[in-house]
Amino acid sequence: MSAASVQASVQASVQASVDAAVDSAVGAPVSGRLGDSPVRPDGVAKVQGSFAFSGDLSADGFLWGATLRSPHPYARIVSIDLSGAWAINGVEAVITADDVPGKPTYGLIDQDQPVFASEYVRYVGEPVAAVAANHPDTCRRALEAIRVEYEVLEPLIDPERCVDGSFPPIHPKGNVFRHQRIVRGDVDATGDVMVEATYEIGMQDQAFLGLEAALAIPDPGGEGVELYVATQWLHEDRHQIAACLDLPDEKVRLTLGGVGGAFGAREDISLQVHTCLLALRTGRPVRIAYSREESFLGHVHRHPARIWMRHHATSEGRIVKVEARIVMDGGAYASTSSAVLINAVTHVQGPYACENAVVDGWAVRTNHLPCGAMRGFGVVQACFAHESQMDRLAAACGLDPVEIRLRNAMQTGDRLITGQVIENVAPVRECILETAALPLPDEPVGGHDGDPMRLPGGAGLTADRSHIRRGIGWGVAIKNLMYSEGFDDYSTARVTLRDGVASLKFATAEVGQGFVTLAGQIARSVLGVDDVVLEPIDTTVGSAGSTSASRQTWMSGGAVDGACRLVREQLFAHVGAVHGVDPLRLAIAGRDVVDTMGDLRVPVAEATAGQVFEDTFEHHHRPTEELDENGQGNCHTAFAFVAHRAVVDVDPELGLVKVVQIATAQDVGRALNPLSVIGQIEGGIAQGVGLAVMEEIVQIDGRVRNANFTDYLLPTFLDMPDVVATLIEQPDPMAPLGAKGVGEPPCISSTPAVVAAIRDAIGKDLTRVPVRPSDIAF
Repeated sequence: MSAASVQASVQASVQASVDAAVDSAVGAPVSGRLGDSPVRPDGVAKVQGSFAFSGDLSADGFLWGATLRSPHPYARIVSIDLSGAWAINGVEAVITADDVPGKPTYGLIDQDQPVFASEYVRYVGEPVAAVAANHPDTCRRALEAIRVEYEVLEPLIDPERCVDGSFPPIHPKGNVFRHQRIVRGDVDATGDVMVEATYEIGMQDQAFLGLEAALAIPDPGGEGVELYVATQWLHEDRHQIAACLDLPDEKVRLTLGGVGGAFGAREDISLQVHTCLLALRTGRPVRIAYSREESFLGHVHRHPARIWMRHHATSEGRIVKVEARIVMDGGAYASTSSAVLINAVTHVQGPYACENAVVDGWAVRTNHLPCGAMRGFGVVQACFAHESQMDRLAAACGLDPVEIRLRNAMQTGDRLITGQVIENVAPVRECILETAALPLPDEPVGGHDGDPMRLPGGAGLTADRSHIRRGIGWGVAIKNLMYSEGFDDYSTARVTLRDGVASLKFATAEVGQGFVTLAGQIARSVLGVDDVVLEPIDTTVGSAGSTSASRQTWMSGGAVDGACRLVREQLFAHVGAVHGVDPLRLAIAGRDVVDTMGDLRVPVAEATAGQVFEDTFEHHHRPTEELDENGQGNCHTAFAFVAHRAVVDVDPELGLVKVVQIATAQDVGRALNPLSVIGQIEGGIAQGVGLAVMEEIVQIDGRVRNANFTDYLLPTFLDMPDVVATLIEQPDPMAPLGAKGVGEPPCISSTPAVVAAIRDAIGKDLTRVPVRPSDIAF
């Protein structure tokens, strides 16, 4: 299969059923929404099983690639003997750090991670070598034949030893990625009431179902390479890959393979450089695909954290001051740890007004698995702490958990502890009140019909109905949207209108969030067309930035909208010239161009016949700035808010939990596609529930003990609670479409809400997630 054939296969998966996804209600938006598409452009192919995920791709004459990984959390590499691998028939390439022609390291913020370890390995699973061969079994035997002699060293496991400096540096750049202090207002302020505690958050995996896989096809003569890969940021991948290959960026071309989930884990490089190196070395296409165990080792995870927090308040429950100390374990390499830390320290106040704060935060390097982006990006950890504190404060002040939150709810015009003014729509009170108004479950503990699946423990028939206790808990959150601290964040889109058909070109990674649906809706509404074609998602257009930080609706939606509007201006100019009408009088009504002050009405398909209108738009959000030495500054772009109420049933004798219901009201700005918004809410809540009671990567002395879905527990369909949701629609004037990103807030305060409900049911103080059965059982 040629490169062109591979690209056609990828595109077919995305383009499948686009013609069926015609919006019959475009034109003027109804109830503030864009006309909804009856089906996702990629929906039919996914339901039929014909969608090509990155792991499904192949090419004629391709080789298999595989990676040799360190068995030690920390060790010095004494020697590497490759002769055994080379002696195996069918092995076409064996590469190590010595074979990297360009920059030997990579990284999103600080390029400190080696393509292959050369002197030291710093975590279990770090790549040491890679092979290419004619069969996966040949690759396996080749890896087993490589002899690496290690001098095993004492691993750095305790993050506190990074903070106090008691452990020697395990990397030339030291053991601290970043320290950030925030000082705001009167540091000596105090209140009538003071509550404090220390909280711990375990390491969560993104647990996407589509494993890492890539296919690299070298150019003739080895002058460049084409890579098909599931990623979140095509252009950033290209830039890092090209630097390691010592090639110009334009010689490395990336096309998005089908993505089976991401949640932050595909924002960093994993197998991209290895695959390209092997393809260039052999002159043949190379395919690498991870197993589930290798996936656990091969991508970043959510940062485990330890957070001490103290709240001072008046006797009426109004917050006077917040103090916090945060230590986040970033693992062996930097990834996005410094940015995750900034999110954590700048969100410790939660969605509550607070004039005074003293906060210290560290992101540190250890010999654990590297950590980086995961849905919620540092705010999940901070929210678990501040929401647990709000419940403590409510109890100390004799207030209801809802009342304490209402009394402190921030609003537009309030300041963060960084001094930044909240200029966005901030409907915190509305989120809380609308959530409280949603109906509680009407069924008794265990349900009406005696179905054991409604009990904690489910089909195990372990729970005694008479022992079960029900609890209700709350969580409320604020989440920054898009990138921060002066990053020049932008997204690019190109739109072509020809013969009544709009073609959209962008590099926005579709990872399941539904942007391919939204982009079509925007084009149909702005241009008045039925047919929208999505061109391949690749690097032949300007960057769209990363599909992360709840940014693509705002950023890439803004780019598509902007490009469509520029094309519409061209269309109006053409129609005006042909019909002698001032283009300023023209508008789109349904599928027609109409004169708003006359009788002219021309179908868009007719007006564009034989014509080509094309333009490109780059959408930038307003500038941000870095924090100063006291943590002051306008470092964030925008914010969204959410409230969650959880209902749980608990068997305290067995330590079992059944999450019965999650109710939520979420600030969405403008719901451009309500069905997609609800899907994001439900998916985010699933991950929030998982962190609350199930999900944790267990590492003992730096070694992973549960790198599989048998021992790493995930919520299944049977574990998911009923989700009752309402959307708070107050279009944000700062957003290009009035819409805020919706992907991250659902997983942020759902976790503390579930834990609060467990506390309410059993009366025990729970300060760590996930909550284990041993934490509950009496």
